[in-house]
Amino acid sequence: MGFPGVWMTESESVVYRVIPKCACSTIGQIMYYSDNGQFYEGDIHDAKEGIHKWGIDESQAVITERVTSRDTYTFTCVRNPYTRVLSAFFDKICGIQRNGKHYRGNLVPRLSRQYGVEADGDFDQIKSFRRFLLFARDTIKYRRPMDPDIHWSAVAGHASTLVKNGGRYDKIISTEDFKAGIKDVLKNTPTNFALDVDTMPRFNESESHGPKRAHPVEDYFDDLSMHLVYEIYKRDFVLFKYDHMDPSNKMPIAEIDLDEIHAKLGE
Repeated sequence: MGFPGVWMTESESVVYRVIPKCACSTIGQIMYYSDNGQFYEGDIHDAKEGIHKWGIDESQAVITERVTSRDTYTFTCVRNPYTRVLSAFFDKICGIQRNGKHYRGNLVPRLSRQYGVEADGDFDQIKSFRRFLLFARDTIKYRRPMDPDIHWSAVAGHASTLVKNGGRYDKIISTEDFKAGIKDVLKNTPTNFALDVDTMPRFNESESHGPKRAHPVEDYFDDLSMHLVYEIYKRDFVLFKYDHMDPSNKMPIAEIDLDEIHAKLGE
């Protein structure tokens, strides 16, 4: 299976397991800058040089060696399931992508027909999101009407591939306390070029894709949708210490236990 979703600096100073909708654009740019002294021009997901990626054939051998030897600092970044699935909805369902089209071609018309999801114009965001949540549950739990998409499939599933194939995390940071987390990562990894995290540009590649969220996070989740989110993302809530009872509380409620993480993700 290898190490899908793994990026590494060309200097082999740090390994990162990409998790969609968890600050991956910003992290990739930080890694690129630490080796090259400048940010990548464009979306870091498009970069084919200046950084190792599992999706680049020439990078796979060196990534495998570094991950399995466990001698290179390895980390990932996680996010509250409530805000993450909401972000996926606004970006991938409501948003127009870089190619000027809706995500995955006919996905939005299909959601409109089968689930009554509206995504264009002046639509009811709360109503459409709750219907999307039913669709997300169906893809993840039942793999219908399609396989789950990487942007709303569980964080634990993404993170587990590295562990199951012989890797180990030295650090798991959260998007909610991103600056402190990434500073700790940088403190523990050698860099060719120092970077001031406090003054660096923001790299939210999906920010301009979709409409602005019109309501507080908690307004999108009634009792039924909270139940659905917990059904879908129970492992994420438990392992990464988020509060499934309160959608308005985006912060972790306890410290992540790395030993627990590796024991559970390696099952």
